[in-house]
Amino acid sequence: MFTGIVKGRASVRRIERQQGLYTLELAFPADFDAGLETGASVAVDGCCLTVTHHSSGRASFDVMQESLARTTLIDLNAGSEVNVERAARDGAEIGGHPLSGHVDCTASIVAIDTPENNKVMRFQLTPEWARYVFAKGYIAVNGCSLTVSDMDRASGQFSVWFIPETLRATTFDAKKPGDAVNIEIERATQVTVDTIRSYLDERLGPLLPRLEAMLLASGGSLEQLAALPAGKPDTPEKP
Repeated sequence: MFTGIVKGRASVRRIERQQGLYTLELAFPADFDAGLETGASVAVDGCCLTVTHHSSGRASFDVMQESLARTTLIDLNAGSEVNVERAARDGAEIGGHPLSGHVDCTASIVAIDTPENNKVMRFQLTPEWARYVFAKGYIAVNGCSLTVSDMDRASGQFSVWFIPETLRATTFDAKKPGDAVNIEIERATQVTVDTIRSYLDERLGPLLPRLEAMLLASGGSLEQLAALPAGKPDTPEKP
């Protein structure tokens, strides 16, 4: 398990590409790998990977076909930077929200705004995953626990704000429109949404798609109709 509090940026030193398997060698920031052992878990841009080899300041990871197909790791090159976090220890403070490191999908950056001392990014999700995102709720973007500032249900776009400390500790300051990012949705929200949809489907049957279309046209959703809690309170984002 991870907390979504990114501990720094690692750089890709080498990639060995085989059919259906990439081996990544990463160079870590100072002191990041103290006590790290082979078999340990590290979140790399939000994707939980297992250490296959470790030497001082560096480690290697195997990335299987499923992860390559579902995440942005397939697009990495030597010199790329990634967000990294060690697995949480028992009793560790959860400054963000609990993450599994199992990436659900990718999203694309559609716009970036830079008000003074801040940065706002807007992301595009497919309808399949947009249903789980709510204003003021949790979301993990490239392994970083963030608060959704607003969600446009019709377009499937959501925004997050980044404070200077988050930009300093992560790779987000170098992102640009068109870049893809890894997304892990908040599991409790997913369970609640799926439970509500299943209940309504049992009750309404063939009428459910019509109801959903009517709600979408008016800017609403099935989840809002069922008064789904929005998520965590409006708190500053943390790296």
